Amino acid sequence: MLRNYSELITWSKTLSVGVKIIDDQHKGLVNLINEMFNHVTGDKVQEYIYFTKVMNKALQYIETHFATEEQLMIVTKFPAYADHKREHNKFVLTVSDYIKDNESGKKVTLSGFIKFLKDWILSHIAVRDKQYFDYFKKIATRKADGRLSITQADIPK
Repeated sequence: MLRNYSELITWSKTLSVGVKIIDDQHKGLVNLINEMFNHVTGDKVQEYIYFTKVMNKALQYIETHFATEEQLMIVTKFPAYADHKREHNKFVLTVSDYIKDNESGKKVTLSGFIKFLKDWILSHIAVRDKQYFDYFKKIATRKADGRLSITQADIPK
């Protein structure tokens, strides 16, 4: 039985990078981490079953999110794209290692995986993702309603 729902991470403006699709995906990642956090019950068998079920879902969500970010970086010619991509690749490999370790019977805990995700995602969004948002803000056109838009004319040649 799960305890009352609680949040390990609360979405706030400080996590927003200002690009709706990215913010929506980040909110989804935050919700996924909170959902996992609420499955930490102390029942190792129950946690293992849940962990096994949710890990591939988490990896798939993360890969989709990274592909979205990377596509935006490519089309806008974000100068730090290669470094950002390397960080994404390293993260995906680490999550894949968690999955392999779990499948091979190594002791992997749901709480340990959640801590890793939380620490990485918060630092990545707060620091690295803000860099491309700052870049987007510099090259974007401000529409009449105040929203920023990146058009072909805004992208550096």
